[in-house]
Amino acid sequence: MIKTSDKLADGRELLYFDPDDTTPRAGSTDLRPLEPAVSLSEIRRDPITGDWVTVAAHRQARTYHPPADECPLCPSRDGRLSEIPAADYRVAVFENRFPSLAAHAEPARLGHRVAEARAGTGRCEVVCFTADHGASFADLTEPQARLVLDAWTDRTAELSRLPEVKQVYIFENRGAEIGVTLAHPHGQIYAFPFVPPRTTRMLERADLHRVTTGRNLFEDVLAAELADPVRVVLTGRHWTAFVPFAARWPYEVHLYPNRRVADLTHLNEAERTEFPALYLELLRRFDRLFAESGSDGPTAHTPYIAAWHQAPAVGAPELALHLELFTIRRTAGKLKYLAGVESGMDAFVNDVSPEAAAQRLREVSS
Repeated sequence: MIKTSDKLADGRELLYFDPDDTTPRAGSTDLRPLEPAVSLSEIRRDPITGDWVTVAAHRQARTYHPPADECPLCPSRDGRLSEIPAADYRVAVFENRFPSLAAHAEPARLGHRVAEARAGTGRCEVVCFTADHGASFADLTEPQARLVLDAWTDRTAELSRLPEVKQVYIFENRGAEIGVTLAHPHGQIYAFPFVPPRTTRMLERADLHRVTTGRNLFEDVLAAELADPVRVVLTGRHWTAFVPFAARWPYEVHLYPNRRVADLTHLNEAERTEFPALYLELLRRFDRLFAESGSDGPTAHTPYIAAWHQAPAVGAPELALHLELFTIRRTAGKLKYLAGVESGMDAFVNDVSPEAAAQRLREVSS
């Protein structure tokens, strides 16, 4: 992989990732008249739950559903200037102009006698998977998907070294139903200055499991699923995808490397080599889940969230790298809304049994 560093007109960092067999990329100039980006982010701790909440009011001004010919993630072509100055790219990563967290966030201005407030320091990056506006991750070739994996790994390593960063979170939102405001195939990276609530709960459970059993929780979960593979969706030599026993979402799949590692930087070459084909097959099965019904047509894209869970940069030996992939669609034309029980109490009710979901995902294989 070849990484080329550049700067946008307002000083934000832009990175291009290209395969090893390509000519090193020349620099490109961002000709837009941009003022320096200003982040007003702050984080506030909820005194009742202890959770950190990010307040980023400046994000109200971010780009919202632009037409395809004004997409800010497409390459700059024919006089139309975008966030990518180059005329083409393979994978591009840049600092978000409207970040929830930023290295130069303003200090917190408000106090509370029973709660904390801090500047929202951290970093938010956008990862553009391809220059093709009409594609999706599932349309990538295996070499293209491998390049994205290499870019994710590079960013995990670099962002984890920042002194204010406690956890690097990589994710993709796809589909307007999820809340995506830019249709171009892309994901995001949040470098948090705190360990988020879901990771905190995972760590508490993993530590308790270690104390009570002497074993690692994630290893035991994977072993249990493989021993009774009714919820296993697909397997490789180095990865296993399964619907979790207590899935929260109608169609939810967790993808684990068979060897426990802390984060993407610890994957070996065999694991990296196998990942693209297996992950692409998983995404394509998600697309086939509802397309066969005819409701959305044969090329419908299932809305989903794909989330990489990695051990915090501050050190958490019990947490295992894994990806959680889920859709908010429960059947053709029907969405799973987080209403009173889920949103109000964080108590999920699933409309599809995990065993039935796994069976359906096996049926739509290539």
